[in-house]
Amino acid sequence: MRTGIIGCGNISGIYFQNLKNSDWVEVVACADLVVDRAKERAQEYNIPHVFTVEEMLAHPDIELIINLTIPASHASVDVAALEAGKHVYSEKPLAVTLEEGRLVLETAGKKGLRAGCAPDTFLGSAIQTARAAMEQGLIGRPVAACAFNLGAGPETWHHNPEFFYAAGGGPMMDMGPYYLTALVELLGPASRVSASTGIQIPDRFVGSGPNSGQAIPVHTPTHLAGTIDFESGAIVSMITSFDIPAGSELPWIEIYGTSGTLSLSDPNFFDGDVRIRRHGSEAWETLPPAFECGRNERGLGVNDMVQSIREQRDHRASARLAYHVLEIMQSFQQSSLEARHIVLQSTYRKEPLPSFTAQLKG
Repeated sequence: MRTGIIGCGNISGIYFQNLKNSDWVEVVACADLVVDRAKERAQEYNIPHVFTVEEMLAHPDIELIINLTIPASHASVDVAALEAGKHVYSEKPLAVTLEEGRLVLETAGKKGLRAGCAPDTFLGSAIQTARAAMEQGLIGRPVAACAFNLGAGPETWHHNPEFFYAAGGGPMMDMGPYYLTALVELLGPASRVSASTGIQIPDRFVGSGPNSGQAIPVHTPTHLAGTIDFESGAIVSMITSFDIPAGSELPWIEIYGTSGTLSLSDPNFFDGDVRIRRHGSEAWETLPPAFECGRNERGLGVNDMVQSIREQRDHRASARLAYHVLEIMQSFQQSSLEARHIVLQSTYRKEPLPSFTAQLKG
């Protein structure tokens, strides 16, 4: 499928690199508000065309848009691409408000087009190994889980980190999609959320680059802690924070079942060890990976979406999944502000376990 990429910033390089040898996607054009940045990517990855966004959306031969703009622009670019008659795949999050997210879903439905959304890390070997283990009953019935991402803010390494602290930013919207998408893949849809949120460190400064030392206005919570009830009955404890400068030793994700515990690696990556501790044992075992996988396979979701269009089946890194994750994330702040549980309005039907997932030793 002939494809154009809109947004040639930091994350774009891995998409250009990984899709270069794709059997399903041919990247033929790129665009960026900073034209020189698009030209650099085109030269680096041998992309034949550098277009404006308007030129790309109007081009009759481009069927798919990959949207790698900043989060605040995700929904508007998605909708513009869909209105132009093109399928679209966006970086996470789907949108910064539920209203914008619904508009993406509604427009895709109206136009009869596909809308996909990162993260696609859940398609990697780590999460799929954990899912296979759970579906084969290796930990019994899942009853609880935890997910933690605690560290310093991105101003320590990003030259232009202001958007991380604008409305719609923060650690939940930045890193939450990786954790929550993995949890929905493993446990199914969530049903309600309760949380406390705050700005625990309000004074922020750019730490590197030409704007080093510049103050950063903070307009969104930087520490979020809460619980998520899943339709399956599992209860998840989750914390995301930009307010922990010395770091943490808490696990990335653990899943607790009636006969065992799974410990997972960082869901920001595609591979990693999945360890199991069985009831009655004091030893942790590392499960064999369901399949071989690289550390950064970004673009798997795009490939799966194009393949699913050709095969007339549902794609897995879908906007419907991303909308459910968006509602979970938005409910953390709403719960804190309103001091109550937030009952979710969306749900999500998990796709069947993929045929490429191998049987694991019980």
